[in-house]
Amino acid sequence: MLPLLRSMSDEVAKAQSAQIGGDTIFGKIIRKEIPANVIFEDDTCMAFHDVAPQAPVHFLVIPKKHIESLNKAEDADAPIMGHLLNVARKCADEQKLEEGYRVVINNGKHGAQSVYHLHIHVLGGRQLSWPPG
Repeated sequence: MLPLLRSMSDEVAKAQSAQIGGDTIFGKIIRKEIPANVIFEDDTCMAFHDVAPQAPVHFLVIPKKHIESLNKAEDADAPIMGHLLNVARKCADEQKLEEGYRVVINNGKHGAQSVYHLHIHVLGGRQLSWPPG
């Protein structure tokens, strides 16, 4: 059985009040100031399990470079962006998500982005519903 899941309305509420700019929880994880269940790390990015999973497998992939959100990424960030997706694929394989998974990037307030440091959610381990929102 899954742990108690946060409701989407809670996540949307967080997004409505999220502050743009400044340090984030992900910056603290990158600097090892707070712990995370890390499943992958290299010079460019980290992947770690979400602390409030929305599926049996739910991990995040984040760039070590601070990129506020998808719409703030620049053309020069293209190698990082591709690397993030490649790492998401490799970690999904390691997490045994052979039956499939969903890759999500929340962008901005209406996209329910609650932490302003670009991050990719990878969710799997069960049949996901559609439409998602």
